Amino acid sequence: MTEVIEFEIKKEEEFIELIKLLKATNVAESGAMAQILVTEGEVKRNGQTELRKRAKILRGEEIETLGKKIKVK
Repeated sequence: MTEVIEFEIKKEEEFIELIKLLKATNVAESGAMAQILVTEGEVKRNGQTELRKRAKILRGEEIETLGKKIKVK
């Protein structure tokens, strides 16, 4: 079963960069691990593989990796 994590972007911010999101939710133990997950094609954004480490993740999007789903609010 997929673990679902809800993450809320700060009110004063419009987005969060993908690798920062992976670290903030503890899906990746470090920034280096987050970068490896992205560059190896292990991260899906709204069902599509995302290869940009600094992709701007917006409210309403879903990120999946390592059997976890992050719902961004």
